[in-house]
Amino acid sequence: MTASDMPAREPGQDFIRDIVTSDLAGGRHKTVVTRFPPEPNGYLHIGHAKSICLNFGVASEFGGHCNLRFDDTNPAKEEQEYIDAIERDVRWLGFDWGDNLFHASDYFERLYEWAEVLIKAGKAYVDDQTHEEMRANRGTLTEPGRDSPFRGRSVDENLDLFRRMRAGEFPNGARVLRAKIDMAAGNINLRDPVMYRILHAPHPRTGTTWSIYPSYDYAHGQSDAIEGVTHSLCTLEFADHKPLYDWFIDNLPVPSKPHQYEFARLNLDYTILSKRVLTQLVRDGHVSGWDDPRMPTIAGIRRRGVPPEALRAFAASIGVARADSRVDYAMFEHPIRELLNKTASRRMAVLRPLKVVIENYPEGQVEELDAINNPEDEAAGSRKVTFGREIFIERDDFMEVPAKKFFRLAPGQEVRLRYAYFVKCTGVVKDASGEVTELRCTYDPETRGGNTPPDGRKVKATLHWVSAAGAVPAEVRLVNHLFANPNPDAGNFAAELNPNSLEVLTGCMLEAAAVASNEAAPMQFERQGYFVRDRDSTPGNPVFVRTVGLKDSFARAVAKG
Repeated sequence: MTASDMPAREPGQDFIRDIVTSDLAGGRHKTVVTRFPPEPNGYLHIGHAKSICLNFGVASEFGGHCNLRFDDTNPAKEEQEYIDAIERDVRWLGFDWGDNLFHASDYFERLYEWAEVLIKAGKAYVDDQTHEEMRANRGTLTEPGRDSPFRGRSVDENLDLFRRMRAGEFPNGARVLRAKIDMAAGNINLRDPVMYRILHAPHPRTGTTWSIYPSYDYAHGQSDAIEGVTHSLCTLEFADHKPLYDWFIDNLPVPSKPHQYEFARLNLDYTILSKRVLTQLVRDGHVSGWDDPRMPTIAGIRRRGVPPEALRAFAASIGVARADSRVDYAMFEHPIRELLNKTASRRMAVLRPLKVVIENYPEGQVEELDAINNPEDEAAGSRKVTFGREIFIERDDFMEVPAKKFFRLAPGQEVRLRYAYFVKCTGVVKDASGEVTELRCTYDPETRGGNTPPDGRKVKATLHWVSAAGAVPAEVRLVNHLFANPNPDAGNFAAELNPNSLEVLTGCMLEAAAVASNEAAPMQFERQGYFVRDRDSTPGNPVFVRTVGLKDSFARAVAKG
């Protein structure tokens, strides 16, 4: 993707771009190299989309490039499925890393050599403490840590043990390699952090070559340095890790000196972006998978029918800040509606059908009426919709005893049928339980196309409908917030789940054009919202998922100021 493909940005829009501009102008860097470094232990989510847009966008805008690097340092949790999904998601968002695809595992040998450099300099040691002992001796935010009893080992002993760790002589968890920094440091991350753990697990790329694997904190900065990254952009939770990032860079013979900059992560209402929680949602069966349309994963957002352009526009609209804040969910939906309103074809769909018999319409007669494909795009043209004696309307568009200001269909009340005729309700058919099962109506043939009749009478409502003769039954899934609370508690996420996050409607009636093309692009079901054909569809059972409704609370709030 080029800079011209990104949403327009005013000069000085965010502090990251100001830093890059200053660095280039001051000669600190001749080019810009960023990186997006996902861990292949889950699917990417909307927060990652913000980071992807920032890293690839900044590099493109300033004529540099962005690396895609898999930080594959924990083979126990990494799978090829996640690697494939991450690459697919980044490409779908519209970005291409070209030849700049890397893995932390590409550097395992060099990272190991540098670990020996630290050992020889007396700045790293092998610790035999258990995980529980190390945690107990680490101290707290108000109390310093205590030195490990193995901190004073000689260089020769540390080298010997570390090499034997690599050779696989010791079981999992028996020993670790720690950087020797300062157990009394105010920043707990500097209290002799772990650099290597013993893990007898095959790696997706290196197989069984290694019995020890580097920690993320150790591998991350050095990978940046090897790749010549100039601006290492990460979210605020890594701010406390920055001194450690810099310590490794300053104490190792790295080929370049990257600098880390932190920005606020995305916190979106009604959403949890913890990878642990998302994994648990999938494993515990709360959702159908990583690409469930209710999930905030990029895969779920894509399946829901959100165009990548809209997701990029959302990332641009929330900007890049230094302080954490929450984003109104309406801000996410707004660019989706803005784009789909201009591009989506219109179709008619009745989700909760109520049959209507137009008694004065000739039996057996069927006519074709012109319907606009998209009022925002003249080039989209029109289509033909069939009309006949029997049609379906929305059950909510009828009230036997209408409430005040209910202008839709009711006994003796007249409405306009979209693209068709004026109809008036003349009767109601009920079943044995008293439920309305069918309406009897008459139509005015002088109002074809919804035109005002010769006598000039007007109606206050226009209803969508589907002809019974041409209707296609379908399943429609209405996706709502996965969590009921706008600020859900990740520690008790199961209790926060919205029991109405997915409503499945069967027996919906769609006009034939909605399914004829089998198109994957989102379409607007008139008066209902934007929908996309789901991959669960079969030739005999089309399935549609709601992308977003028609109401835009964010746009209304902006208009009110």
